Amino acid sequence: MYHHNGNRFQRNFSQGRRRQIKSFDPSNLIRKNVHIQAEDQPYTPTNSFTSFPISDILKRNISTRGYITPTPVQDQTIPLILEGKDIIGIANTGTGKTAAFLIPLINEVTQNRNKKVLIIVPTRELAVQIKNEFLLFSKGMNIYCVLVIGGVNLFRQKNDLRRNPNFVIGTPGRIKDMIEHKSLDLSTFEIIVLDEVDQMVDIGFISSIKYFISLLASNRQSLFFSATVDGKVREILNGFVRNPVTVSVKKQDMLKNIKHNVIRISDKSRKIEKLHDLLIQKEFEKVLIFGRTKWGVQRLSEELLKRGFNADVIHGNKKQSQRLRILDKFKRNEIQILLATDLASRGLDIDNVTHVINYDPPESYEVYIHRIGRTGRLNKIGTALTFV
Repeated sequence: MYHHNGNRFQRNFSQGRRRQIKSFDPSNLIRKNVHIQAEDQPYTPTNSFTSFPISDILKRNISTRGYITPTPVQDQTIPLILEGKDIIGIANTGTGKTAAFLIPLINEVTQNRNKKVLIIVPTRELAVQIKNEFLLFSKGMNIYCVLVIGGVNLFRQKNDLRRNPNFVIGTPGRIKDMIEHKSLDLSTFEIIVLDEVDQMVDIGFISSIKYFISLLASNRQSLFFSATVDGKVREILNGFVRNPVTVSVKKQDMLKNIKHNVIRISDKSRKIEKLHDLLIQKEFEKVLIFGRTKWGVQRLSEELLKRGFNADVIHGNKKQSQRLRILDKFKRNEIQILLATDLASRGLDIDNVTHVINYDPPESYEVYIHRIGRTGRLNKIGTALTFV
């Protein structure tokens, strides 16, 4: 079923993740050996969640969340944030980065209720994910958080901001709206988090981010997280952090626990049949399918529904409330197959996705990385398949 071509796999990776590839060939990214490989030296954390100098109620919430051993980025970053350091965090998606900054920042606010934290992320889905994590970690602590994202009533969000929340989590477009409406004063925030900065640059928010930085108070703690730091990302970095500590736990772009394969189709009319044959296999338990256009994924979703598959779709024409409802169903396994455009590959954190299928090939190496990062998260096994 699968065609393997692993000869150039490592060479392509060594050339760097962010390089745009005009004629991207996914077959260059196929592993010859698809067995799961263990890390040469398993990471041994220095800290435990019980040993961190944080409040007892926060420790209980962490335990209830099911967190036992800190991931490398959590182990190395949490103590530094608690010390008030500026951070440059370089880590792959799915490494526990959200908890790495939320846990110490929630603790900081419990010690000083006047502190305000602004978290800026590239997509609505990621903002919602971070707020959901926040609610779990801060349960019973009486800390208020507001989402500032598009697709939701602006005036309701303006009213929420008047309550002077400790945490504001938002996307660049709506944050800019709130600044222009004089509902958000960035100079009042003592702690700023820029998360997934490389993705914000990819989407085209570099000028907005530079504008936000110009409005921040000079006396602040700045936390900067990105999968890579180069080019335009460094432009943002240079004006954002002061005397930062760099924490890099990113060992490779392609996680070793993701199997990469291509599905070669010579007759385009047979493409849907090949997809059908894959999806009926038992191991395809929870599947994320990517297409390039919202019209394409919508049509494909309708076709899969006609064929009896339990599927739904998210794209730019869906209302924010619809997208969140569909994502929630996929998370709770009420939907087996979720179809999405590339926008959805940025920030989705869904447990136990067994397969990512690139029904339309990605346009570049970086898009491939973002897509397939939805599976094989936190050392779980995943498979990425690309139609060519």
